[in-house]
Amino acid sequence: MAVRVTPDAERQIRGGHPWLFDSSITSSSHHGDPGDLAVVFDRRRAFVAIGLFDPTSPLRVRILHQGRPTPIDTAWWRSRLTTALSLRTPLVESAGTTGLRLVNGENDGFPGLVVDRYDNVLVLALYTTAWIPHLATVIPLLVELVGPRSIVVRLSRLVRAQECHGLTDGMTIHGDVVAEPIRFLENGLRFEADVVRGQKTGHFLDQRDNRAIVRSLAAGVTVLDVFSCTGGFSVHAAAGGATAVRAVDVSPHALAAVAKNFELNSDLPAVAALQPDTVQGDAFEVMATLADRGDRYGMVIIDPPSFAKRQSDVADALRAYRRLTGAALELVSPGGVLVQASCSSRVTTDQFFDAVHAGSIDARVELYDVETTGHALDHPISFPEGAYLDAVIARVRPVPGPAPQRVRRSR
Repeated sequence: MAVRVTPDAERQIRGGHPWLFDSSITSSSHHGDPGDLAVVFDRRRAFVAIGLFDPTSPLRVRILHQGRPTPIDTAWWRSRLTTALSLRTPLVESAGTTGLRLVNGENDGFPGLVVDRYDNVLVLALYTTAWIPHLATVIPLLVELVGPRSIVVRLSRLVRAQECHGLTDGMTIHGDVVAEPIRFLENGLRFEADVVRGQKTGHFLDQRDNRAIVRSLAAGVTVLDVFSCTGGFSVHAAAGGATAVRAVDVSPHALAAVAKNFELNSDLPAVAALQPDTVQGDAFEVMATLADRGDRYGMVIIDPPSFAKRQSDVADALRAYRRLTGAALELVSPGGVLVQASCSSRVTTDQFFDAVHAGSIDARVELYDVETTGHALDHPISFPEGAYLDAVIARVRPVPGPAPQRVRRSR
């Protein structure tokens, strides 16, 4: 099908933006179905781009290619997938890491599709039904180029609410049926991912590098891991020589996974030397209780879920980050370490850092030796809205008298 777009949309797409919203379409040749290839023209009827059409979403066309016309055929898909895999060669060849993202959606030229690898199992996460007609091409290419034992499909909440042509969330769509969690390696440590029922694709692979930093800083300290999920940070802290680890999460299933992931690494003396203390409850309430009884930790890790699903949520998200920082800093011993992350794409790096700084003023502490981190190798960013992950790692000291000056940030 053919669509014509506004001049502003044309400029954005030619500049590499991967999204075309329905409000920017001035006309279309006919009503399309999910997954139809939509050819985008400007007002002079010149070719702009081609993408996947989704009539059920305000994000009407997800751009695959812009510039000169080209056929979207098997050779094109193979080339695009080969490029994505080549970018990850250092991780693919790493003996100590077998859990990684192979395709990062729009940022790898696959808008609305994520492919994660856990050992010899791939998980395809679909965020639009527009991909369903193209799985017959993409899956054989993944089998050819990656050679997985099995492929599991995960469907976003919005996709599950639509016609999925027989696909169900957690279904095995290639190879041996996957019914149990998959074991994989991250930085040489063992973990399990529930690729059928777990959050997202089963594990938050994007924090791998930050967890390695935590491991390098954990020797001889007590650690509080808030929003612990399945214990990625907790296990890394234990492996790094932490003397005690307390994991906090609202989900009892997540905390059960924490215990399991500790058990998987019990052959390491540093991990076997301690038993994680798991606490189920709301993060703010648990931290307030710990502060009231005078608990202090050498490291506090705050890795919450996204607080800003929509642009209208940003102000509330920034207040939540500030509150979290203040609550966390009440629990960090002088000279200890704060690790705090944001995975809200609508919150900019500067907004997040400013919220953390404001929280430090509230707690009357100064952050020093400040480091900030972004996206890992397997989570590349190719357009501004694709960026979502930020983390602050800093040491803490009390500040008597006037509030501390703004700290200088490094990237």
